[in-house]
Amino acid sequence: MPIQSIPSIQQVNDLIRLRRSVFPDDYLEGEIDRATIELILENANWAPNHKKTEPWRFKVFQDAAKSRLGGFLAERYKELADPSNFKQAKYDKTIRKVDKSSVIIAICMQRDAKERVPEWEELAAVACAVQNMWLSCVSLDIGCYWSSPKSITNDREFLKLKVGERCLGLFYMGYWKQRKIKSTRSPIAEKVEWVKE
Repeated sequence: MPIQSIPSIQQVNDLIRLRRSVFPDDYLEGEIDRATIELILENANWAPNHKKTEPWRFKVFQDAAKSRLGGFLAERYKELADPSNFKQAKYDKTIRKVDKSSVIIAICMQRDAKERVPEWEELAAVACAVQNMWLSCVSLDIGCYWSSPKSITNDREFLKLKVGERCLGLFYMGYWKQRKIKSTRSPIAEKVEWVKE
């Protein structure tokens, strides 16, 4: 898709500042079509990355595969929980979050086989790819959030991860009931040091 025009700084400001974590309880019924998902993933593909390692990998779960994922996450939570800390409500919520989502994308990182860059740079590149996805979702009125449950980030078998690949979490997505979600940041001046000499 050719670039139509450079967005104004105000458009960029608005897009960045409208980004929110939107959770599945706020999602509406209705599927996100494949073309829209592919557009979001194509935007992820344009994230910055050192040495062009392009370490991001995505596994898209819909339909029966999504239900299978929900069952796995709930059962894995049950297996990993200390019996005295197991909460049936959390087990049920795990399944409900999956059921209410239109699509769930496993966010993975494929380590450069030659290790030409430090691992943290590849993790940062994947995070930039996810930010591109998030901003794309904002512009499409799609709610989303990135979750990193141990049940999936510590498992290699369910996702059939390759050598050097690891899962960094799940990206839940769904059209949502638009409402104002308040968010604040402390002043940037508190986090910046101007070095002049």
